[in-house]
Amino acid sequence: MLALVRGPALAVVTLPLSILLFTLCVVSIVLLPIGVGVFTTPPTQQALRWYADQRRRLVRDWGGLEVPRPYRPWPRELRSGVVGQVERCVLLLKDPATWRDLAWLPADMTAGFTTALLPPLLPVNHRITKAMLEPTREMLLAQRVEQLYETRHDAVDASAAELRRIERDLHDGAQARLVAMGMSLGTIEALVERDPARAKKMIAQARANSAEALTELRDLVRGIHPPVLAERGLPDALRALALRMPVPVEDDIELPGRFDEPVETAVYFAVSELLTNAAKHADPKKVWLDVLFAADVSGASVIRVTVTDDGKGGATSEGTGSGLGGVQRRLAQFDGVLAVSSPEGGPTMITLELPATPLPG
Repeated sequence: MLALVRGPALAVVTLPLSILLFTLCVVSIVLLPIGVGVFTTPPTQQALRWYADQRRRLVRDWGGLEVPRPYRPWPRELRSGVVGQVERCVLLLKDPATWRDLAWLPADMTAGFTTALLPPLLPVNHRITKAMLEPTREMLLAQRVEQLYETRHDAVDASAAELRRIERDLHDGAQARLVAMGMSLGTIEALVERDPARAKKMIAQARANSAEALTELRDLVRGIHPPVLAERGLPDALRALALRMPVPVEDDIELPGRFDEPVETAVYFAVSELLTNAAKHADPKKVWLDVLFAADVSGASVIRVTVTDDGKGGATSEGTGSGLGGVQRRLAQFDGVLAVSSPEGGPTMITLELPATPLPG
């Protein structure tokens, strides 16, 4: 009965929109040689992508068919607003999904319109839409290559930033103390016979400097790979994190043994960032930490972490300075994903998944 209403409504609404968008897109592309199309093509193509996304959503909601978005991700320069209008237009036209969307519009005007008017044939409209709007194997491969390029770029940037941090911490902390200690020992050597009392004081100071340098080196190592993680494993390390938070954290952690060290480290620092963000920005009364070993939608084994708080909400992973954006970039190096649900007023639920396989034994 619902199909009797959905089909005709879909036909009435989509036919004029498909005709209008097809006309605007074609005219805009025709006007490229005289320069006008450079300014009209990007907005018309964005409108077409929005329209195609709505149809993908309808196919999922009404037909139960998942239609992934096929579009190439924007380059970093375009996301940051550096790329000009011409480059933006060229990038859109070089994307094969642009032309597939355009080819889909005539099919939607004809076959789609006809099948929508005949409710028993509505599933045929859904399958046509899925076939024409989902990414091809070649497009999926290109997306994967682009994603690997992006994550490699992020990994290189993160490694360079980490090296600079280590160098800075060594230079400003332990190295300075060790240099001072070396100079003190030279002075002590000269004073040990002439002024034993002063030499004794300087020896005590050198001992204190060596202890402080050792503490700073331990802190530096802890920032690279926390000792609790190496000694007690990921579950205990995460529980220790939860206990150090200034707000109550209720944890439920179920993991089968140990995982590769880089994976455990990535999860540890991601959870640390999420808990710190919740306590610092959300003003919650309580935080819940759930960690389990599960299977994702494709059946692959993952560590799934969910951090929920009853705070004020409004968290987002957008923006280069976002703490969640940093977590997202760290996870992407391992093919991990991050999902954020944080309406204004809360609650906030952040879920991350990281592919992982337990170590034998």
